[in-house]
Amino acid sequence: MKSTSDLVALIDQHLLSQSGAVIDYPFGPEPTVYKVAGKMFAWIAVREDTPVLTVKAAPADVEFLVGEFPSITPGYHMNKRHWITIRMDGQLQRGMLEQLASASYHLVVSGLSKAQQSALK
Repeated sequence: MKSTSDLVALIDQHLLSQSGAVIDYPFGPEPTVYKVAGKMFAWIAVREDTPVLTVKAAPADVEFLVGEFPSITPGYHMNKRHWITIRMDGQLQRGMLEQLASASYHLVVSGLSKAQQSALK
């Protein structure tokens, strides 16, 4: 198992590998916010000495994931129906974190105009 900081670096890389993804700091030095076409699709911060990843999810998925995984809670400082916060404490595999991050990206992109979506391809 990789260290927590290695996992954060790998998730950061994955988030930035999404077409058009950029980092922003609209709230100060933390959290690191990931946006596409000006819309946030993820952020990473440290809460209670543990890195957390917050991503968007479909409401039915939010309910399932929060109920199924102790390390997933409703989105910290976000709409609890549409966002989840994941403690990156080793309970969830890197692949699952990447899947949830990619799903968040695609949810946000699907809400963009056709022209914005086309520009990302």
